Amino acid sequence: MDFVRIGDKVINRSKIDRTIDKILELRCKGMSQQDVANELNCDRTFISRLEGLGEVRKGSSIAVVGFPVGNKQQIEQIAREEGVDFTMVLDDRERWAFVKGRDGLEVLDDLLQIIHNIRRFDTVILMGSDRRLELMRSMLDKEVIPIVLGQSPIVGDVQVDAVFFRDMLRALKGDAHEEVSQ
Repeated sequence: MDFVRIGDKVINRSKIDRTIDKILELRCKGMSQQDVANELNCDRTFISRLEGLGEVRKGSSIAVVGFPVGNKQQIEQIAREEGVDFTMVLDDRERWAFVKGRDGLEVLDDLLQIIHNIRRFDTVILMGSDRRLELMRSMLDKEVIPIVLGQSPIVGDVQVDAVFFRDMLRALKGDAHEEVSQ
């Protein structure tokens, strides 16, 4: 069990997690916020606020940035088919070509331009190593959805689950009514 002490209270984080999972499960099954609140003996406003905390705006503009992606062409094709507004996916060879033979200022200028470009979008899906994703998330004041390809540093290409990626895009666009989990 994962307990946290706040003043005189002892909080059971596992209980909170289970309750949130149950709320989302019941809501996904079509129960109203009020019905879920009645069943779990909590306020309807709590459920509304909980959903608001986790809501990803549907219909928003979407950017996809990732490396090193082994099935790059497949991911780019899905992004095109699903109407993604901006896609920059590199395989391992391309990510190294981006920096090879260039001085640090050129690379930095290009990276800053890329960051500037993706900040225009409401939602950014980032694919990469755990460390790189955290760094990118801290630079963007957008809804960032990470797809962790592995622990940093990643050596070589990594395959992205294409079905998961398509389902995620459809859920973001509001074309799917089911939970997306990897």
